Amino acid sequence: MKTLIHLIILFFIGLLSAQESFIIKDATVFDGEKVIPKTSILVENGVISKVANSIDKKTTIVDGTGKFLMPAMTNCHVHAWGIPILQQAANAGVLNLLDMHGVEPYQGMMKSYKDSTNYARFFVAGYAATAPDGHGTQYGFPVPTLTKPEDAVKFIADRIKAGVDHIKIIVEPWKPTLSHETVKAIIDEGHKNKKKVVAHVSKMNDGYQVLNNNADGLVHIWRDLAMPENQLQQLAKEKEFFVIPTLLVSIEAQKQRTKKSPEEIATITAFLKKEVKRLYDAGIPILAGTDPPNLNINYGTDLYKELILISEAGIPNEEVLKGATSYPADKFELGKIGYLKEGYIADILLLSKNPIEDIKHIDTIESIWKSGQKVATKK
Repeated sequence: MKTLIHLIILFFIGLLSAQESFIIKDATVFDGEKVIPKTSILVENGVISKVANSIDKKTTIVDGTGKFLMPAMTNCHVHAWGIPILQQAANAGVLNLLDMHGVEPYQGMMKSYKDSTNYARFFVAGYAATAPDGHGTQYGFPVPTLTKPEDAVKFIADRIKAGVDHIKIIVEPWKPTLSHETVKAIIDEGHKNKKKVVAHVSKMNDGYQVLNNNADGLVHIWRDLAMPENQLQQLAKEKEFFVIPTLLVSIEAQKQRTKKSPEEIATITAFLKKEVKRLYDAGIPILAGTDPPNLNINYGTDLYKELILISEAGIPNEEVLKGATSYPADKFELGKIGYLKEGYIADILLLSKNPIEDIKHIDTIESIWKSGQKVATKK
């Protein structure tokens, strides 16, 4: 009798193990770095265990013939305030959200959903660094502020204690703002604590100064003046950084908040796209983020709109996809995500059409897997 029970247990263990593996066969694969035609991917226990032209294993087969596989996406600039947001993002194939200013105790609770299949992972900056009465203090929750460089040590220590993943600084002169001496102190202290430090700017000169002071990236592109070519080339040569241009929110702000004419909005849009292309041509990685919920931008499918705008700026579509997949994983050191390679977490999107041929095909997602488990989409 014991032997029979043992055999039954082994049978069900084997059955469960079989359900934890599958092969996506004969798809065009963008692995986060390059495109591989007619390739198969084996997923076992939530991890990509093999990528090859042919895989011989008895398991579930997903037919990828004529379809496109890519890593799940990351939205590199959000402000998220509730659990349903994590579902909305995951439902669109956006399995990672990088929050850039929020309420730290609540963020800790949201981060606890990181292993839940139908929810996006949540990476946070906690409270952004800002000045008294500065941008970021107007949203109805208490925010710690800084007035001098010496405040940086305590500010960073408090963020580390709160368990943040990265540090965000706000340099916004339409309200009281931090001095660049204080900004540099925050950057230096963040780096001492092995955290990536990014900055909100709206003015070109502020962007230039924070990058000269070794910020790891900008979470907006400047909107006032073109950066002089000599300054851009100097930064590209001497510094290592990335830019999250948030084109969608900048353009929507012109449409919804100003009384500018369509012609003026078109001029501003062209300027923003040109600056993004100049950054790309200088070798600067361009990452994708949308800054929701500002201007009613959502956390999922509106990222597709950002990718389209980046493509329209003249960035090759393969690079556009990197900006939503492998670049965020690399630049923010998010772990084994962002690639479809052996040993990486099986966060996978299956599309019916190829977005490298036309970036608008990003809206043809058929299936989403998070850690090898199917996300319950609502399409």
